[in-house]
Amino acid sequence: MEQQEIMLVFDKQCPACTYYSRFIRIREQLGEIKIVDARDAGMLMDEITGKGWDIDEGMVLKMGPELYYGSDAIHALALISSRSGIFNRFNYWVFKSRLVSKVLYPVLRSLRNLLLKLLGISRINNLGIDGNDKF
Repeated sequence: MEQQEIMLVFDKQCPACTYYSRFIRIREQLGEIKIVDARDAGMLMDEITGKGWDIDEGMVLKMGPELYYGSDAIHALALISSRSGIFNRFNYWVFKSRLVSKVLYPVLRSLRNLLLKLLGISRINNLGIDGNDKF
């Protein structure tokens, strides 16, 4: 299998997202995941914003030319993850199902948003929506 560029875009100020990214491992033959902070401007964030995707409401996985958002991103990550370690086996077992990913992701996102609100962290607001600066 040919290696391709794989990037995971999320808010690095989010402790839950950072924890997840530290432990997720993809199969070795696919390469490595490059972490991109959604708070940093760049072409990838421009592409995400151009799609109308609110980065405060979902992480983005880029594999080659393909972009996956929210529940689709966590599902795709589960499918390409290694099965080494408890975390990666659990992640695969839970999110290998597209349906389970679609059901659980909004719950996890709500908990993440509550955590960021409690920590006083502002939204990224990449879509530039007025009054959308706080969780």
